[in-house]
Amino acid sequence: MIALLTRDLRLAIRAGGGFGLGLAFFLIVVVLVPFGVGPQSALLSTIAPGILWLGALLACLLSLDRILALDWEDGSLDLLATSPLPMEGIVSAKALAHWLTTGLPLVLAAPVLGILLNLPVAGFGWLVASLALGTPALSVIGTFGAALTVGLKRGGLLLSLLVLPLYVPTLIFGAEVARRGAEGMALTTPLALLAGITCGTIALLPFASAAVLRANLR
Repeated sequence: MIALLTRDLRLAIRAGGGFGLGLAFFLIVVVLVPFGVGPQSALLSTIAPGILWLGALLACLLSLDRILALDWEDGSLDLLATSPLPMEGIVSAKALAHWLTTGLPLVLAAPVLGILLNLPVAGFGWLVASLALGTPALSVIGTFGAALTVGLKRGGLLLSLLVLPLYVPTLIFGAEVARRGAEGMALTTPLALLAGITCGTIALLPFASAAVLRANLR
C-alpha cells in the first residue's frame, strides 16, 4: 500500500495535476475577489473565511478526474483489481495521495492568502484547523465521484456535477468554523459537525468507491 501511495504521488506531480495547479488556482481566486467586491477592508474581512474555503474546494475539484483516469487509460487499474491488496485499500491510498498533493498544500497556503483578504488574526488558526479537518473529506468524496465516472468520455464535467452537491455540507461547516473563529464566537457545534462529516466519509465512502469500481471493471 505504501508503494502504491508513493507511485500515485509521483504520477500526480508528473502529470501536472498536483499541488502546483491547485495552488495557482487558489491564488487566482483570492487575488480576483478584491477586484470584484472592491477594496473595502471591512467587507473583505467578513467574507474572507467563505472565499478561502470556496477557493480551496474548487482547487481540489480541478484534479479529481486524474485520481483514477490515468490508471484506467494505461490498464493499471485492472492489474490493481487483481492484486492481493483489497479494492478498499486501493481507493483509500488514492484518496490519501490526492489529499497530500492537493489538500495539504492548500492548508499550508491558506494563512498566507488570508492576509490578502484581510482575515482577522484570530481566524488564521481556525482557518487552518477547519481546512485540515475538512479537506480529507473533499478528497474521499472526490475519489467516490471519480470511481463513478471512470472510463467515461469527457467525464470531468459529469464528475463536477456529481461531487459539488456532496461538497456543500463540508463547505458550510468548514467556512462556519473559520468565520466563528475569526469573530471569537463559540464554534463547538460546526467543528463537531465538520469532524463528523470527515469521519463518516472516511469510514463509509471507500467501501462505496470499491463497489463502484468492481462494477465498472466487470
